[in-house]
Amino acid sequence: MEIDEAVRQSTDRRLQTKYESAVYVIQRAFALYAFEEVAFSFNGGKDSTVLLHLLRAGYFLHKEKTKTCNGIQMNYKPGCPIRTIYFESPSAFPEINSFTYETANTYNLPLEIIRLDFKGGLEALLNEKPIKAIFLGTRIGDPNAVGQEQFSPSSPGWPPFMRVNPILDWSYRDVWAFLLTCKVQYCSLYDQGYTSIGSIYDTVPNALLSIGDSSTIKEKFRPAYLLADGRLERAGRAKRIAPPTSIDDNFVANGLKSMESCLSGTLTAAIVAIGDEILLGAAEEHVSSALCRKLQAIGWTTMHVSVVQNDIDAVAEEVEHRKSTNDMVFLFGGVGPLHSDVTVAGVAKAFGVRTAPDEEFEEYLTHLMGEEGTGNRNEMAQLPEGVTELLHHQILSVPLIKCQNVIILSATNLSELEKEWNCLLELTSSSGPLLLMAPFVTKHLSTTLSDVKISKTLSAFCLEFPDLYIGCYRKSRKGPLIVSFRGKDEARVDFARQKLCQMYGSELFSEVNCG
Repeated sequence: MEIDEAVRQSTDRRLQTKYESAVYVIQRAFALYAFEEVAFSFNGGKDSTVLLHLLRAGYFLHKEKTKTCNGIQMNYKPGCPIRTIYFESPSAFPEINSFTYETANTYNLPLEIIRLDFKGGLEALLNEKPIKAIFLGTRIGDPNAVGQEQFSPSSPGWPPFMRVNPILDWSYRDVWAFLLTCKVQYCSLYDQGYTSIGSIYDTVPNALLSIGDSSTIKEKFRPAYLLADGRLERAGRAKRIAPPTSIDDNFVANGLKSMESCLSGTLTAAIVAIGDEILLGAAEEHVSSALCRKLQAIGWTTMHVSVVQNDIDAVAEEVEHRKSTNDMVFLFGGVGPLHSDVTVAGVAKAFGVRTAPDEEFEEYLTHLMGEEGTGNRNEMAQLPEGVTELLHHQILSVPLIKCQNVIILSATNLSELEKEWNCLLELTSSSGPLLLMAPFVTKHLSTTLSDVKISKTLSAFCLEFPDLYIGCYRKSRKGPLIVSFRGKDEARVDFARQKLCQMYGSELFSEVNCG
C-alpha cells in the first residue's frame, strides 16, 4: 500500500512514530466495531485529508492482518470504502467543495452529503442508519479538542457515538510532513497561504506567509507548509472580539483575579517553590526572597511564600488554592525531564486539564537539546491543555510558561531569576504577563528603643496610618530594632517616619537601607 510504504521509507522518525500510533488507533477501532458501524467525517481540510489516507492505510493493514490470522485469501477492493459524511455549508469555500467531491470520486468513498448543522445532521443520520463510532480529524489545539482522548464518547446532549481521534496528538508540522511525504493531493487553498480553513466569512490567508507589498492589487502568499510556527496556524481566522473597554477586560488578558485590588493600586502575588531538597535541608533557597523584592519594586504585594514537595497532588493543591486567592502565582523548581519534575503536571491538575504535546515548545526543546529532546512523547513538551501561553523573549532559549494567572519560572538561582524577570518586565504591556503598578516606597529606621517602650506607639500608628504597612523585626536577638514604613504615597511614608522620630527624639533613630 503506497501510503504505508512512503512513510516507512521516510527518514523522518517522528512522522513514522506518529503514523504507527494513528494506524494502531484505526486498527483498534476496526477490531472493536463492525465496518458497517463506523463512519468518517470528511470536510476537505488538511487534517481530514491526512485522516483519509491514514484510514486507507489502516484498513489495508487491518485486512492484511485478518487474512494472515485466518489463513484465508480475501478479495477486497483497494482503498477504504468507509461510510463518509460531508456536512456541506453554503459558507464553505468553492475550492473545499470541489476538492471534497473529487477526492470522494478518486477513492470511491460512499459520500453522504448533509446540509444541516453538525448536531442536527448527526441526529438525522443516526436515526436513519445507526453508527457506533465516527473517525474525526481533531487535533490538540482545535477549539473542540479540550478534554478529548483518542477514544472519547460524544458529549452529553449529543447523539451517542464514540469519537475516534487518530491524529489527536499530531502537530501542524506532522500534518504537513505526512501530506508531503506521501505526495497526496490536498485542497488548493493551502498553496494560496491559507493555513486553517473555516468559512468564507471568517478565513483569510495567513499574513505570516505574505510575499511582497500588501498594497498591490493581489497579494501573494507562500504555501501553508512553509509556516514556521505551527502554533500560529489559526492566525488567518478572523476574530470578532471587541477591544477592551474597561479595566476588567485587562484583567481577563492578564489572568488577574482581583478587580478591587487593582483599583486600589495593589496587586497580590504568591510564590511557590517546589523541591524535596529544600524541605530536607539539602539545598538553600534564595530565589523567593529575591522575587519578593522584585515584586515590591513594581508595586505588588507578596501575600504568601511556600515550599512543597515533589508530588503532583501537593503542587496541585497549593496552586489551586493560591491562584484563586492571588492575582498571580509564581512557581519555580520541579521543571525538567526527571521523575521528580512534576510542576507542570501539578499545574495541569490544579486547572482540571490534562497535559498535551505543544509543538512550539517541543521545537524550542529540540533546538536546545538536540537529539536528546526528540521522540514520540517528549515529556518536557507536555503542557497544560487549553490554558497555556508561552512567553517569548529573544534572550531566553526556551519560553516561559504562563497558565492564566500562574507563571512557571525555570530559574534555579539568582542570576537565572534576574534574566527571566528582566524578560518578563520587557514583555509587559497593557495586556502583558504583568501589570506595572505604582512602586512601593519603604523607609527603615533603626533604633535601640526596647520593644516594650515603643509597642503602644506603633500600635497607634497602625490605626492612624491604615494606608501604610508598619512592621518591626531584628536581624539578631540583641541587635537594634528595625521599624519599616511601606506605602505608595511617599509623603505619607515620610510623614509617619518623621512623626515617630519627633515623639522619641531623632537622635534615637537612624535611617538604614535593608534592601
